[in-house]
Amino acid sequence: MNSGNYSPKSRLVAILLCFFLGFLGLHRFYVGKVGTGILMIVTLGGLGLWVLIDLIIILVGSFSDKQGKFLFYWLEPGST
Repeated sequence: MNSGNYSPKSRLVAILLCFFLGFLGLHRFYVGKVGTGILMIVTLGGLGLWVLIDLIIILVGSFSDKQGKFLFYWLEPGST
């Protein structure tokens, strides 16, 4: 499998951050998207709508990090 298109960040961590603290945009800070993370803080996660959309995108595997690599792995590579 070519891991060049996949982020080393954990999809599970992103889901948990989005579900519990999505209105603060912590899942976006986690993947390096600081600008949109700050926007999520200011708008309280787009009043919940942005959080819901992000949660769905993370669940289906289409969420990417700052470098455009998809969050594919449920755990960070190398962890057990």
